Amino acid sequence: MTQGRPRAFDGETALEQALLAFWQHGYDATSITVLTEAMGINASSLYAAFGDKRSLFTAAVRRYLQGPARFTTMALEGAPTAREAVERLLRAAAVTYTAPGHPPGCLVISAATNCTPGSLDVQAELRDIRAQGRQALTQRITAGIVAREMPPETDAHALAAFYAATLQGMSGLARDGSTHAELDHVATAALAAWPG
Repeated sequence: MTQGRPRAFDGETALEQALLAFWQHGYDATSITVLTEAMGINASSLYAAFGDKRSLFTAAVRRYLQGPARFTTMALEGAPTAREAVERLLRAAAVTYTAPGHPPGCLVISAATNCTPGSLDVQAELRDIRAQGRQALTQRITAGIVAREMPPETDAHALAAFYAATLQGMSGLARDGSTHAELDHVATAALAAWPG
């Protein structure tokens, strides 16, 4: 029995390169040609290993959430108070959004800002991920209210929406060329709005 020819490329490395391409250009602007050039493989190898472009994007987003964007979960789960959790989140975003070695900003925020009607499912996927992040932030702030870390009348949903908007703005600033120091100043200003 003849065995199939082994794959001539490293799937993990190829996925990482696809992630960077989607992060840099966005979903719609990242063509199969852009992907194959970035990944160092031909189109048939891409389809055989990852399915279609849409499936590859979902795999790249998953990799992003488990890698560069992991700071969000770590900040919310690892801090002793809600304020410290939000501060860690904003400070880590300032670092990650401007770090060398990958495109600026946040993939989940920027990869589907201008989608064609055929890519509305991509917009929905990323919107759902952002909504889950806002929900996690709301829950962390609510826990802080229950623990009397801030006034009981604090609106957890509004505060979470404010800091989610801050993160989205920081991502946009990073894509426009803002530095880590500039984003860190934005984080400091946003933290001044913390209640109590």
